[in-house]
Parts: sequence; C-alpha cells; structure tokens
Amino acid sequence: MKELVNNLKGDRVIWTFVALLALFSFMPVFSASSNLAYIGQGTGNTISYLLKHLAHIFIGLIIIFCVHKVPFHYYRGLSKFALPIVWILLGYTLIKGTVIAGANASRWIQVPFIGISFQTSTLATLVLLIFVARYLSKKREEEIGFQGSLIELWLPVFTTLSLILPANFSTAALIFSMVLMLTFVGKYPIKFLGAIIGFGVAALLLFILLSKAFPDSHLFSRVDTWESRIENFSTDKPGEDDYQIEKAKIAIASGGIYGLGPGKSVQKHFLPQSSSDFIYAIIVEEWGLIGGFGILLLYLLLFFRFVIAAHKANSLFGKLLVVGLGFPMIFQAMINMAVAVELLPVTGQTLPLISSGGSSIWMSCIALGIIINVTKKDEEIAQELSDKAKREAALQKLIDKQLEEENEDAMNANENYSIEDNTNIPMNAVLNK
Repeated sequence: MKELVNNLKGDRVIWTFVALLALFSFMPVFSASSNLAYIGQGTGNTISYLLKHLAHIFIGLIIIFCVHKVPFHYYRGLSKFALPIVWILLGYTLIKGTVIAGANASRWIQVPFIGISFQTSTLATLVLLIFVARYLSKKREEEIGFQGSLIELWLPVFTTLSLILPANFSTAALIFSMVLMLTFVGKYPIKFLGAIIGFGVAALLLFILLSKAFPDSHLFSRVDTWESRIENFSTDKPGEDDYQIEKAKIAIASGGIYGLGPGKSVQKHFLPQSSSDFIYAIIVEEWGLIGGFGILLLYLLLFFRFVIAAHKANSLFGKLLVVGLGFPMIFQAMINMAVAVELLPVTGQTLPLISSGGSSIWMSCIALGIIINVTKKDEEIAQELSDKAKREAALQKLIDKQLEEENEDAMNANENYSIEDNTNIPMNAVLNK
C-alpha cells in the first residue's frame, strides 16, 4: 500500500477529494438503487447494483492512475484526430441510440460484445474541450482573426454541438458555456465572442422553428420536452409534470438537519432516477443538511484546488486543460444540486463521482487523470525523467554487455579457426620454411 501511495504523483489534495467522493458514493447508491431492484420481476436485491458501482469506481480509479502517468501534452495532438471519431459516434448515437431506463433513445449506444451502454456526449465534451485548449495555446503568440477562427475553432465546436443538441439540450448548453468560458480565459478576443454567442442563439432558434415546421421528425422529438421543462419544470412523461422534483423536495424536507439515517430513505422508492439524477435528494434525506452541505463543501474545495492547479501550471496548455476539464465537473455538480432543490428545471445531469453510471464516471476519471498530470511538480517530473534515464542506461548497459559477449565469442571462434588451419599445413611445407 505504501508503495502504491508513493506512485501517486501530482496534487495529493485532489487525490484525497476524489477518494472521499468515491468512497462516500457507495452508501447512497446502495440505498437509492433499491427501487431499481424491484422493477419488473426484481427481487429487491441491491447487492448486484452495489457490485456494479464498485466495478465502475474501481475501473475509474485505475483510469486515473494510468492517465496521470501520461504527459498531458500528448493530448494536444490526440484531440485533433479524436474529434472526427467523436462526430461519427455522435451521428451513430442519433440514429441507433438505445433507451436506458425509459430515457430518451438518442443519448446512449450499446457497446458490442461487452453489453454496456455508453453516453457518447460525455466523451465528446472531454475531447472538444481539449481541442479548444489546444487551439488557444497554439495561437497564444499570434493575433487571432475572426474568419480564421471560424474555420479552425468554431466550425468543429458547432459541428459537435449540433450532433448533441437534438438529444440532449442541457449537455449542449453546458458544453457551449464551458467553451465560451475557456476561450475567455484563453484571451480569445471578446469582440468576437459576442458574434459567436449571437450566432449560437440564432442557430438554436432556427432549430426550434424547424421543429415546429416538422413536428413528426425524430430529430426534433425533444423540443417539446425542453419547452415543458422550461415552462413547468416537468419530466419526460406526460401527465407527471413536476413528479420527480416534488418527490425530491419531499425527500429534502424529510431529511431535516441530521437526516433519517443511512439506508432509511423513503422517497427512493418513488424517484425513478434516485441513484443518478436525483441522488443528491436521497443524500439529504438520509444524511440531512449536514451531509448535503458536506458534499457541497467537497466540490467547492475541489474547485478551489483546480484554481490553484491552473495558477501553478507551467504552460498555457496546462492551465487551459485544468480550467476546461475541471470547472465543468464542478458546474455539473452544482446543476445537479440546483435541480434537486428546484432552482433549475430537470436537466439529466448526474452528480460526478457519486451518481451511478459507468461512462459518466469514467469520463470524469479521465479528466481528473489529465488534471493531476498537469499538477505534477518539477521535482516529480525530474524524478520521472531521471528514472527513465536510469532505465535507458541500464538497458544500454545490458545491450553493450551482450555485444561484448558476442564479440568475444566471435574472436574465440576466429582463434580456433586459425589453429585448425595451421594443423592442416603439410609437414614438408613447414620443413622447407
């Protein structure tokens, strides 16, 4: 264990907060998944859901460990080639998306031969923000032109958003907001940002108008849901407006200051998304305001640590990576909590590292691994380079030794050959000499 801890490089505080959130997640997920265990012909056994979440968290921690070993500048070039692959996946998801627990059919795809579902928009968010950070760091010493940036930066951004928007407005809006924030931090000209925002609003209005003109099209099937959520904070199911949010508020009110106790939630049996979208309400019901504010404090401390990491980063690309990958995670958590207390309409955003779900956890872990790699201190990087140099020196020494042995064998073989040749010389030739 000590050796494993010593191999954890980067900001130890971020490691600690991630571990705390991951460990805490087991209790509310185990409790909130009881309603899922009774769906259909279920027996009410929640152990399988707990083991599934354990596997997701365990794989996620392995992902963080592996990713934080890879120098973050490698992702600069990788994002350029990964973005077209993401577009293909998003397009395939729109056409062949599957239904997950009654959710909209165009958000998930089934991974062949593995049997797990994957939300492609989470991968798209990660790749797109790295791509934007790459562009801004590449142009740091150049004057950015509006026409050039339209092709190099905003065309890929709006292509990605247009493939996410029909199925998931909240995710598309969050990504667009994070891209605007990242470009602002990266000193993209503010005078151009106004035009980009205007273009984005106009594109959204055009999409809504097209949905009214072609109401039966599968592409515009979610527009009515957006409108009802904005107007009434409603759910996807007709006739059940405000059902989930009302149950979430009852759960929060029932929790009081100290909560009902772990596993004693009542509203988990009535909230369809109690282990994912509305898990914060279950946390407050069981752990009270103390538990609710405790989780909020952990995310705020993690946000504060991201700010410090961005400030200490040695390169602009590293700073933008921390901002682009870390801040959306915190904002997503704030949105999830705000929905539970009815400050925002239902959005479908999960609580990072706590809500159940594989793809959302793993994408968060990839982002955290990259951020932790950025936070590596100079001495840690120097130590890694020194270890690498030592390994290369040892390998070179082994190769030299092998070559030396091969040369010695060759010389011995030549000497033996010479002796054999001399023994074959006729005796009369020797006497004549």
